[in-house]
Amino acid sequence: MSIAVAETPSVNERLSQRNFQKLANFIYDYCGIKMPPSKLTMLEGRLRRRLRVTQHSSFDEYCDYLFNHDGLEEEAVYLIDVVTTNKTDFFREPKHFEYMQQTALPTLLASGVTSLRVWSSACSTGAEPYTIAMLLADFAAARSNFAWRVLATDISTEVLETAHRGIYHSDLVLPVPSDMKKKYVMVSRKHDRNEVRISPRLRSNVGFARMNLMDSAYSIGDPVHIIFCRNVLIYFDKETQQKVLSRLCDCLHKDGYMFIGHSETVGGFDLPLKQVANTVFRKI
Repeated sequence: MSIAVAETPSVNERLSQRNFQKLANFIYDYCGIKMPPSKLTMLEGRLRRRLRVTQHSSFDEYCDYLFNHDGLEEEAVYLIDVVTTNKTDFFREPKHFEYMQQTALPTLLASGVTSLRVWSSACSTGAEPYTIAMLLADFAAARSNFAWRVLATDISTEVLETAHRGIYHSDLVLPVPSDMKKKYVMVSRKHDRNEVRISPRLRSNVGFARMNLMDSAYSIGDPVHIIFCRNVLIYFDKETQQKVLSRLCDCLHKDGYMFIGHSETVGGFDLPLKQVANTVFRKI
C-alpha cells in the first residue's frame, strides 16, 4: 500500500511590485514600520517561509488570500513577526545601564520611590528586560523595603515566546558580569546544548505582553518610572515618532526617565522631556 505525502509548495517566483506595495502599505498602517522599495528582496525572502506554512504556491496567491479573502484577520500577527527585526544583546549600549544604576535609581529612591516600575517597550527576545531586572535585583538587595517590577512588551509574538522562556545560547550572556551570572543565570546540565536559563527568581519579576506601539493608547496601568524604547524609533517616520514618543511620555511618571537608542533623537519634537545624558531624558 502506498501513502501519498503532501509536498510543501516551492516558491520560485518573485514578489511583484504591486503586491509589495500592498504589503508595505499594510505594514506601515499596522505597526509604523517603513518598507521602502529597497526592502523588496528582503521581504520576499522572509515571506517564503510563511508561504510554505500557509500552503500557498505563489506570492500572488498569498496576497490574494490576505487582501481579498480576509486572510489578514488570521495572518497579520505572523506577517508582522516576519518583518520585524529583533537584534538584541544583554547589556547592549552599556552606558545606559551605568546611568540607570548610578544615577537614575538613586535619584528616584531619594525622591521617595519605594515601588519601582520599569517598562521595556520593545523587548525583543528578552535580553533588555532581563538586563534591567539583574540591575534592579542587585539594587534592591542592598536596600530594605524596595520593590520592583519590569513590564516587557513587543509586537512580535515569536520573540515574546522566547523571552518568556528565558532560555538562550550561552554565548548571548557573555556580556553579563560574572557575579550576576552566578546569581541570575542557570547553566544547562546538558553541556552539549550550550544553553542557559534566566533564574526563576528573576523571571518572576518580569511580565511579558504583546503591544503595538501604533495603538492610540498604551494600557500599562499606573505610570512607570523608567521607560526603555531603544532602536525602534529608527523604523518610524517623523510623524509616527512624534506620536509614539508623546504616548510614551503619557505613561511616564513625573520626573521619570526615558532611554532611547544611541542612533535616535527626540530633537524637534514638542515633548515634556529634558536631556540629562546621551540619549537619556527626564520628564519635566
